[in-house]
Amino acid sequence: MILVLDFGSQYSQLIARKIRSLNIYAEVAPFSISLDAVCEKQPAGIVLSGGPASVLGADAPSVSPRLFELGIPVLGICYGMQLMSKLLGGKVARGGAREYGRAEMRLNAESPLFSKIPERSDVWMSHGDSVQTLPKGFKRLAISADCPSIAIGHRRLPLYGLQFHPEVHHTKYGLAILRNFAVRICGEKRNWRMKDFIERAIEDIRTETAGRRVVCGVSGGVDSTVLATLLHRAIGQRLKCVFVDNGLLRKNEAQTVVERFKRLGVPVHFIDASERFLNKLRGVAEPEEKRRIIGRVFVDVFLPSLGKEDLLAQGTLYPDVIESVSVKGPSATIKTHHNRVKEILELGKQGRLIEPLKELFKDEVRLAGKELGIPDEALWRQPFPGPGLGVRILGEVTCERLDVLRNADAILVEEMKLAGLYTKIWQSFCVLLPVQSVGVMGDERTYDNVIAIRAVKSVDGMTADWARLPENLLARLSNRIINEVKGINRVVYDISSKPPSTIEWE
Repeated sequence: MILVLDFGSQYSQLIARKIRSLNIYAEVAPFSISLDAVCEKQPAGIVLSGGPASVLGADAPSVSPRLFELGIPVLGICYGMQLMSKLLGGKVARGGAREYGRAEMRLNAESPLFSKIPERSDVWMSHGDSVQTLPKGFKRLAISADCPSIAIGHRRLPLYGLQFHPEVHHTKYGLAILRNFAVRICGEKRNWRMKDFIERAIEDIRTETAGRRVVCGVSGGVDSTVLATLLHRAIGQRLKCVFVDNGLLRKNEAQTVVERFKRLGVPVHFIDASERFLNKLRGVAEPEEKRRIIGRVFVDVFLPSLGKEDLLAQGTLYPDVIESVSVKGPSATIKTHHNRVKEILELGKQGRLIEPLKELFKDEVRLAGKELGIPDEALWRQPFPGPGLGVRILGEVTCERLDVLRNADAILVEEMKLAGLYTKIWQSFCVLLPVQSVGVMGDERTYDNVIAIRAVKSVDGMTADWARLPENLLARLSNRIINEVKGINRVVYDISSKPPSTIEWE
């Protein structure tokens, strides 16, 4: 296995996910793990992740320099490269300006890390500090126009550093670089499969539950469907599934979800709490406050289903975890996820929370679902946020605004399916903006709402690029939404990528 030591990067688990995509097992551990614990895991290689801190800071997260004396190959990425350089005697300095985005890497020395990589290629940078003086025994493997040491390697030992991020989609040959590290340098065999994860997860669930009942909140999405199926496979009748209608679902979604689980043979307890959610959201416009309210009300509605000895299961994925991590740890908070609220995290402290999918990304969850025999209809439903339309209505959430957004979104889903694009892109949805614009309809002046259409391509949800939808499809969407949805007189298309934007608007 390859061990990834996490220094707080938003992409730490993405490194492991990319390596697992090569059929090589990888897992993430905190940077503070002891050397003894590292040795017990017997990794074939170690990756030091990036992170938001500066190695020049007084409280910068670090590792023991003895890590580099274990004889295990090490690859430092961004912060990891800077930390390795500093600990081994190199000099790291603050850059004049933060370097962020695409850069051209130019190789200037042979190395197994760059086997079969073109001499010039695009990479993705995201750093403020940089290595100014290499540690003794290291040489420059590659440079860029603005970075004299974009890649380094020891002349004798299997120690390497990359200033860029090979794990993100924007680095063209990033996966090949990680393959070179894992296979050529670490000597790993590519024989790990998703079936191995499922078998391990089932064993872990049975051990963790120890005969107790498990209550699982389901939404009908990919995550909860896979989770419920996995739990049912592991513990059978000890599973209780609960579906809460929060009033923030898409058109006809509540009925569709109940029917889908019935076809899957999984019993579901249905709770209609839509009025309660909407009452609490009245007058609230701030995004984080909306997420907090939705999370709190969900807990208040859902937790009575949980007995004193019951365990709570959630379909939390890694992006949910990493985007919610506090700045008090090494990671920075991006947004609060509805299922990372205090009450649920408290259950975790009590040992009553299980999250079997929390190490996975969406594409891996689909692979797990396929292995579990779940129909494609359920597996290829586009991701839908836990807070639902509450974070796709910018500003106050009202029944009237929900109806407008639901009708527009239903048109978008229908047209994407007719165009054969619904399963070919990561996500497509409508956002109701908190602005109005002047229009002319029927020779009369209108002053109505604006709908933004968002469609993105992605592999795992951590990075995404806007989808280049056909012009005729965009024209059809605009025409139908403006003509069929009362209260809309303008449609715009979102052409921003993640990063720097997020996929959802709130």
